[in-house]
Parts: sequence; C-alpha cells; structure tokens
Amino acid sequence: MTVPSLLAVFAHPDDESLWAGGTLARHAAAGARTGVVTTTWAEDTPRAAELAEALRIVGAGTPRLLGYADARAPQSAPGAMRFCDAPIDEAVGRLVAQLREFRPQIVVTHDAYGGLTGHPDHVHTHRVTMLAVQAAGLERLYPDAGEPWQPSALYSASHPHSAIRAWGGHMAASGKAMHSVPDERITATVDVGPWLEQKVAAVLAHRTEVERGAVPGMVASLQPTERHRLLSTEWYIRHDPITTAAAQTELIADT
Repeated sequence: MTVPSLLAVFAHPDDESLWAGGTLARHAAAGARTGVVTTTWAEDTPRAAELAEALRIVGAGTPRLLGYADARAPQSAPGAMRFCDAPIDEAVGRLVAQLREFRPQIVVTHDAYGGLTGHPDHVHTHRVTMLAVQAAGLERLYPDAGEPWQPSALYSASHPHSAIRAWGGHMAASGKAMHSVPDERITATVDVGPWLEQKVAAVLAHRTEVERGAVPGMVASLQPTERHRLLSTEWYIRHDPITTAAAQTELIADT
C-alpha cells in the first residue's frame, strides 16, 4: 500500500520534531515523501541550521522557511515582519505556494490552541494553515502561486487531557499553562515507539533550545523510560478540506 505524502507546517524550528517527529520518521521510513514548512526564522540563522540537521534525521528533506520573525525573538529574522503581524493574505499566499509545489496528500500542523504551550506563533500557524489548505485547491485564489492542489486531509497535532498527567510533572516548573483537548476529540493516535530514537535525536539536534532550557532541554534531561512515556505517542485531530457527503438542498436538514 502506498503511504501518502506528508507536509508538516509548524511555527518554529523544533516544533516539527517535538510534536510530529515520530510521524515524519514513520512516513519517511515507509517511502513516503515528507517535508516541513517552518513559518518563522530566517535561513542564515543557527536555528535554521539545527532544523536542517533535525529534518535529515527524520528523513523530511530540507527546510522550507517562510522567513517571518518569531513573535518573541526579533533576532530570528532581522528586518522581517513578525509572523503574527503579517497581513493574513500574504502569509496564506506564501504557504499556498509551498503546498502547490510539494503537493502533499496529508498536511499536519498545530491545533487551534497552539499545542501544549499555546505560543501565539503556534496559534497563528494553525489559522494560516487551515486557510491555505482550502485556498490551495481553488484555481482563482493565488493564481501566481502554482497549479492548484487540494490535500486530502489536514491533521492538527494535539494532546488529550489524559496525556497531561504525564507532561504536567515536567512542565509545571515553567509555570506555563498546558492546553489539551477532551480525549474524544482525538481522531488519530499514532504509536511512534519504533521511531523514538530518531525523534529524540531530532529534538536534541535543536541545540539552541536544549541549551536555553526550553522543551528540548527538558527532553535532554529525561531518563529513557520517561522519554518513552512522554514521546512515543503522537495525537491528532483530523479535518477534511473536502467532503464526500451527499449534497443537500437545505443548509439544515429536518430532524
């Protein structure tokens, strides 16, 4: 069976490894085309080089950077606009161009909360990706961004409430709120245990974040059993950009 091509869209270098690294490695190992778009940071920065190494480890090609500045790190893209401040039409257009070039069957991104940490760049990446996936298939939208392409499915990386018990003890010290969804909202639970070694290596390739004590730094400090408990499962919520449901003649059917 052919494994569908997959393009992940995340906000910062390291998000792809933390929240979808196992899924990326799993698809790549099965022979699927995999790639990653990162909405912030510039190509000539140390974190972009770390991203390139992480993607090599999980088999996801070379970085695709939209080049906007991180909301909290102006040095991420000197002289560039913050991603959260960019005109929505411009940001969507840049991502549509990436989607039409790569032509993925599946797109993965942050959930509506922006994942566990709720970073504003994560939240905005979710919004822009939702719009871009719809727009990519419409020939009259962004006509200069390439031939139309409609991905079959969009998955947002999330965490169920039941997983927070495991994460809470490790992230409580940061004082940050953790965002999760009711377990019944999760539509795909992916066992990435066989690819955990690759996933962890990709996370640790983001040395800047390890050194400053961000989430990769927390991962670096964990014992192997705890790494397995926290990182060997990835959760997603599926969104279908197109529907195969029968057409209705009314917006609201009688009940």
